Amino acid sequence: MSVLRNHRPLTLAVAWLASRALMLWLLAHDHLAPLGGGGVSREVGHLYFRWYGVLSEGAFPVGDRLWQYPPGAGPVLLAPALLPSLTYFTAFVTLTLVADAVIAVALTRAGRRPGSSLRGARLWVLGLPLLLHIPLARYDVQVTAFAVISLLTLSRSTRACGAFAAMGALVKVWPALALIGTPRGRTTREVRTSAAITAAALLAVLATVFSGSFDFLRQQSGRGVQIESLGGTVLGFAHRAGWPGRVRYQYGAMEFVGPYVSSVAACSLALTVAAFGLLLLWRVRARRWTAATPYDAALTAVLLFTVTSRVISPQYMVWLLGLAAVCLTSRHTTQRPVAALIVAATAVSSAVYPGLYGEVVHSTWTGCVLMLVRNGLLAAAAIVSFVRLWRSGLPTTAPHRTRPDRPARSPHRIPAALRTRQ
Repeated sequence: MSVLRNHRPLTLAVAWLASRALMLWLLAHDHLAPLGGGGVSREVGHLYFRWYGVLSEGAFPVGDRLWQYPPGAGPVLLAPALLPSLTYFTAFVTLTLVADAVIAVALTRAGRRPGSSLRGARLWVLGLPLLLHIPLARYDVQVTAFAVISLLTLSRSTRACGAFAAMGALVKVWPALALIGTPRGRTTREVRTSAAITAAALLAVLATVFSGSFDFLRQQSGRGVQIESLGGTVLGFAHRAGWPGRVRYQYGAMEFVGPYVSSVAACSLALTVAAFGLLLLWRVRARRWTAATPYDAALTAVLLFTVTSRVISPQYMVWLLGLAAVCLTSRHTTQRPVAALIVAATAVSSAVYPGLYGEVVHSTWTGCVLMLVRNGLLAAAAIVSFVRLWRSGLPTTAPHRTRPDRPARSPHRIPAALRTRQ
């Protein structure tokens, strides 16, 4: 048995190498129509590279409607300069693979601890390729690495946990949600203090080095309803029923424009606020914490915010796969059914984009049904995740039992001191 256990990491390493080689092959053939016709790699080769030129001048892309990211994204997009012998595209993909490998190693090490499981490492290694080559051409793997390491270091160093979460939040905001399930008391105080100090220090450095650090807030507020969001699915079916709206490329995504779009966007925002309220209510009412509770709560929070968002891009599935993998490293997790739903939604996402994205853009019946299935799986995952998290936090009440070795005392029993010797 011990021999088999020792070979499991080696098997995972072989699976990682084989699957990533396949992803690289797909990226190299990105020009083929079924793989996106060059659209997937264009993000790095054109958009990221253009931002790299601006960032190299010591400024963020001020006024660029496509720049909607916190200032921490700047160093990530500048990181390919660390490999000057490679082109920007090749260096970016190389660093993405390094971040991917770091996540796989961290999950494997966590899975080999006593009472843990390698299911999380297997989910990451085998689940990420379901997105085809998309993860290699986006920087969401790097962001997910911050969140995964933050959660996995919680049991060993609260300061490291808070610092990694803060660094991830400065790149893309969602890793801050990884801290919502930290145990009450000293642990939470230390984690939040570390996160606040790290975020403040890094923001001060970035604001000093770059100009226009907070311009992204203005661009982010103008986003509409992306066709792949839950609201976009509703509008897609409305289009089939005669709604006169249409699809337009704006803010870096294909979005619906037309009557009632602003109302759908407002509905999405209201649902996000409601989701945040539910998470706070769970935090207040929860009475039981296990080793897996911080992991489970992080997955639930990101799921709720993803499902209620106005944008659900395919690379968002990278976040959910990473957090689901962290949950599965613990044998105490309540999120195993949720992980299965996320894997299914990931598989459908790769059919949506890049495979049949034209069907989704034109709101054909095929495109609408695909989005209904994908978003239906995500909505189901979010509901199941929250319900299981809520139930796991309820106190357990053991039924009252009379101890058999201690008989009930009779009210008529005569005290020993008053007994008469026979």
